[in-house]
Amino acid sequence: MTTTMKTTRRAVLTGAGTLFLAAAMPAFAAPATAFTSRRITVTIRGAGRDVLLIPGLASGPGIWNGAITAVPGYRYHLVQVRGFAGLAPDLNKTGPLIAPLVDEIARYATSMGLSRPAVVGHSMGGTLAMMLALRGAASRAMVIDMLPAGAGMVGGTANGMGYLADQLSQYFTSTKAGRDMFAEMLARQPGAQGSDPDVIAHALTELAHTDLGPQLGKISVPLRVLYAVPADTQIRANLVQQFRTAYAAARTAMLTPIGPSGHMVMSDQPQLFTGALAAFLKGV
Repeated sequence: MTTTMKTTRRAVLTGAGTLFLAAAMPAFAAPATAFTSRRITVTIRGAGRDVLLIPGLASGPGIWNGAITAVPGYRYHLVQVRGFAGLAPDLNKTGPLIAPLVDEIARYATSMGLSRPAVVGHSMGGTLAMMLALRGAASRAMVIDMLPAGAGMVGGTANGMGYLADQLSQYFTSTKAGRDMFAEMLARQPGAQGSDPDVIAHALTELAHTDLGPQLGKISVPLRVLYAVPADTQIRANLVQQFRTAYAAARTAMLTPIGPSGHMVMSDQPQLFTGALAAFLKGV
């Protein structure tokens, strides 16, 4: 990967306003009252076939507001991770995070009587969507701007970036200077206020160590991958090749670049995104 491409991908992921976006939930969103969890909350909007929507790191369910309005006719189940966007972290404060979140989302689907719903996930939510598909808990999965290896999003590998993420996590959570710096970073991100630094640090560390690439061939359901590309033609071409290579083993995958866009494809290119979402959900 070129230095320019690495810099662009880092900017997409860490630049102000790109990684975190959460809007207030409308009053008509109904909580899933039959389900309680110390790791996630779920609200339900609409009626029709069931679709799980999983936001990314530090985001709340408000990132889906525009899409839900533009693509009606489904019963959307909006997942929010405890510790993100104003929710107290509870069990997510310490210990493993990614695998327990997958377990809880699958438990939610079972407890609500959902039969292998469609799953849509952005960024970290995309990783969770793929993991749900791998365990047979999804009828189809859409991944938005996420590679099978979390470290690949910043141009690294699980081995190299995993070690770096460990060191950064220790700095951000175990030192006053690190916690102050992390709090300042969160304060600059729209919608990230109220997110817990420990939960974010744990999530980043686990994502950096996660590589689903070797398992992609086991996904048997339709897999749609949308990914952000910039206006620059050379960087765009590099990203197209990177995503094609990363998902080459996924026999059911269909990849679609969307741009020019930053990491928050849903807000940067709402019409392109909702068009792709509508086409994806027609097969539910």
